[in-house]
Parts: sequence; C-alpha cells; structure tokens
Amino acid sequence: MVSEFQLKKDIIEVGRRIYNRGYVAANDGNISIRIDENRVLCTPTGVSKGFMTPDMICTVDLDGKVISGTWKPSSELKMHLAVYKAREDVKAVVHAHPPYATAFAVAGYALKEAIMPEVIISLGWVPLTKYGTPSTEEIPEAIMPYLPCHDAFLLENHGALTVGTDVYNALFKMETLEMGAQISLLARLLGGARELSPENVERLMEVRRRLGVSGGHPAMCNLPEGSQASQPGAGVGDEARLKATISEVVKEVLAEQRR
Repeated sequence: MVSEFQLKKDIIEVGRRIYNRGYVAANDGNISIRIDENRVLCTPTGVSKGFMTPDMICTVDLDGKVISGTWKPSSELKMHLAVYKAREDVKAVVHAHPPYATAFAVAGYALKEAIMPEVIISLGWVPLTKYGTPSTEEIPEAIMPYLPCHDAFLLENHGALTVGTDVYNALFKMETLEMGAQISLLARLLGGARELSPENVERLMEVRRRLGVSGGHPAMCNLPEGSQASQPGAGVGDEARLKATISEVVKEVLAEQRR
C-alpha cells in the first residue's frame, strides 16, 4: 500500500508537471487524491503548483472539513469532493487551464470530433459543461450530468478537469485532452480534420476493451439513449461558426504577412 507521504509527493510532482507544461500560471489549478472512504489529500489555496512542499498538502474529509495540515485547502475543493461522492472508482482529480483545451472552453466548443485514436480510446468526446462561478456549487452541479460517462471535461470560460484511478492517470488524461485540442485546432487551420468512420471508432473501442482500460467513456456508457451525458451534441457550439471564425483569422494573418 502506498504511504500517505508518497501520495503527497505524487501530488507535488504532478503540480510541478502541470506548471512546467504551462497548464497553470501563478497559483492556478488544484489536485487531489482520495486516500480512503472519507479522507482526501488536496493542494492548498494561494500557492503555485510548481513549488509545493509536503507540509502544504491538506487532508480533508468528504464534507471539506480539515483533518490535518496548517494550510487552507483549495477554494475549488467542492468540485473535487462532488466527484468522489458521485464515483467511487475515481481516486484522483486534476483541474488546470491548459491553453488549447481552455481556448475551446472559452470559445464555447466541446471536443467531439473522432480524429485521434489515442483521444478516442482514452477519453471519447469531451463535453463542455455550463459555466459556474469558481469555488461555488455551480461547477459541481454543471459537471454532474456528464460525470457517469466521462473522465475529462471542458469547463466553460474556466478550464479543464480530469479524473482517474490515480493522480498520474488523471494527469495523463489532462495531457491527452490538451494534445487533442491542439491538434484539432491546427487541423482546422489546414482546412478541417478528417474524422474516423464509425467502423474505425468501434475498432478502437475493441482495442480499449482488450487493453482493459478503466474509467468513464461515452461510447461504453449504459445511460439511457437521449440522456444529456450520452449525446455528443450536448454542450457543443455551432461548428459552422467556428470554421468561419478560423477562416477569417487565417485570412487576416495571411493579409498581414503580405504587407
């Protein structure tokens, strides 16, 4: 069994990685690990995630009460605790502001295109959740409809959230999400991505099953058809508007370069 001290070190390492990758700036972002049925380790508020030490990590119960530690827990703790209460399989949560994924969230677009095998196998389509004021119950409430079927979320005008079986698993999903967003945007600048066929997507789902990948996935969700979380169109902006916007930006850039 992994010691509590090692789990604190894991949180510190993940914080260092998301800071060095530019997924967070200043004191942004938060990370947590569920260590048993009623205890959670979480990052403190007001601290850069790239420069944490073990004594900064807080221990709280599922109601948010501090059990140990002298630092104040993250102001976004409500979001983490709501996830743990709703899904027993989730053992870690990472919230960050990776630039490309957050750009989609700010522009009002979900990541719904089936274009990259790695993204399809790991995450499926990624929903855009309704905007909520940070540190309030609004964000957990916005995530809940999608949580049974997803492990990654774009938070409207805010950032991204990933959940996993451990803190590195949640981190890797954040990296996959950001990679998918970056490639999607670059493909659009080149005229649009070529989506994989439903048949090829199903083959990738078979690969996922053979690999024994755990966690939520919209293509393997048992929710009734028509429910919000099972619909790729849920929380998706106007695709035609996005393409038109990108086209205009490209034209302006090219025109500027010719001057």
